[in-house]
Amino acid sequence: MLMPKRVKYRKQMRGRMRGKALRGAEVHFGEYGLQALEPGWVTARQIEAARRTMVRTMKRRGKVWIRIFPDKPITQRAAESRMGKGKGSVEYWAAVVKPGRIMFEIGGVSEDVALEALKLASYKMGIRTKIIGRPEQGE
Repeated sequence: MLMPKRVKYRKQMRGRMRGKALRGAEVHFGEYGLQALEPGWVTARQIEAARRTMVRTMKRRGKVWIRIFPDKPITQRAAESRMGKGKGSVEYWAAVVKPGRIMFEIGGVSEDVALEALKLASYKMGIRTKIIGRPEQGE
């Protein structure tokens, strides 16, 4: 699963997800992309599950680009532990996703295969998404 090799600080605060995605909001590499419609955390497990689904649907033809990376450590307290005694340990890693962010891109396969792969990948996400195509040069 995806996670940083090393980080400057082991634990992070939760933070806020206000506003729309400033960058990473257009399809650049492939022909079709999966765009987030609401803010949220996408875990490394969700990213890996979506990647596997897309690769299987495409029957290993074409190419998949993952445009998000889980670099936020999410901590949890042990079950049934009392309050206090510091912050919990890191349980998993997540990517902070804002509305408009392109999370995955697909290229090199036919339109119906790409749309089916992205539709199945969208089921793995914990946030609402939509499938978009690369904008034409005339637009």
